[in-house]
Amino acid sequence: MEAAVTEAAGSTGWDGLLVNARLVTLAGDAGYGAIEDGALGWRDGVLEYVGPAQALPADARAQAADVIDAGGDWVTPGLIDCHTHAVFAGDRAGEFEQRLQGASYEEIARNGGGIVSTVRATREAGEDELLAQSLPRARTLRDDGVTTLEIKSGYGLDFENERKMLRVARRIGEALGIGVRTTFLGAHALPPEYAGRADDYIAAVCEWLPALHREGLVDAVDAFCERIGFSLVQTRRVFEAARALGLPVKLHADQLSDGEGAALVAEFGGLSADHVEYTSPAGVAAMAKAGTVAVLLPGAFHVLRETKLPPLEEFRGHGVPMAVATDCNPGTSPLQSLRLAMSLACTHFRLTPEEALRGATVHAARALGLHDRGRLRPGQRADFVRWRIGQPAQLAYWLGGDLVTAVHVGGQAVR
Repeated sequence: MEAAVTEAAGSTGWDGLLVNARLVTLAGDAGYGAIEDGALGWRDGVLEYVGPAQALPADARAQAADVIDAGGDWVTPGLIDCHTHAVFAGDRAGEFEQRLQGASYEEIARNGGGIVSTVRATREAGEDELLAQSLPRARTLRDDGVTTLEIKSGYGLDFENERKMLRVARRIGEALGIGVRTTFLGAHALPPEYAGRADDYIAAVCEWLPALHREGLVDAVDAFCERIGFSLVQTRRVFEAARALGLPVKLHADQLSDGEGAALVAEFGGLSADHVEYTSPAGVAAMAKAGTVAVLLPGAFHVLRETKLPPLEEFRGHGVPMAVATDCNPGTSPLQSLRLAMSLACTHFRLTPEEALRGATVHAARALGLHDRGRLRPGQRADFVRWRIGQPAQLAYWLGGDLVTAVHVGGQAVR
């Protein structure tokens, strides 16, 4: 393990003090930033001390309102799942069987399955029922270490049902005590009532956005720019509507073909381009110039049995940050563990365990436009997870299993 990285000591009078911990601070641009005998001190939900226990003020234990002995657990920043579709009704296990029998994702979608089938189930569910179906998925993610969760709409595809999904996403954050970032994905698929009228539907999406924004339901705007989704021109209209409201954008880009989506979202200074299996060298260069994060979604790659790898070496060469997320959704990535997504990113995409952990913390925070979380350092939110592991690489090594001792959000234990 590399040499310890020490942060400056804060004052006493903390709300909480965690001792006897091995810290993964993720300080700097590489390495785990490990502190073998470390401590965390926090006040008002914010970290004030991150460093060696031996450097604590002499009265730290006496002055802290709550002292927690970590028992030698490894402690990381809270995991951040920066791309999910966790709010939906029903499931699509039947499509999973169809794909195993040879049907492609596009064939299923064109035959009335895919996203539109989830739209039907989601529209039929009332808000409380939708919450009841979605909450267990989010709880599972939290209990496996996720402290911040992005949730997209996109299975309503009309104003009231998109609004319902976003309201449920907000309620999930309140119920579980975690941070939830909501993304409006009205431009996810063409609903049946707009068949043959994609431009009219995009016009409707652009009309809904200001109203949803006024209700405080939208943190970012996304679209599915693909040959079975929406064109570059249509996506641009959605992004222009978002920009008029001061909302950041992100994009499902270049998943099934090189549709120049990554370059488009970079043009708008977008937070992230997601999937990006077919992104071209020009798209990578545009992302690097704009500071746009590449969000890798190995769950969908795995379930769809894809073979086209994202341009990983180009991302590394251009310094494009690579986040890792579950893409938790009913059709192409029914994945309820960000740790497993990290493992799949190592296996399929050859990320190192440290790259995968940074992808689920530091870079995931950036993909959501958040600068107050993702590392263990003073000034960051006191979001952290205690793990029963022997070394940090085990977070990506183990396939499943319960490795979590405790999950803290803003210093409060939520598991």
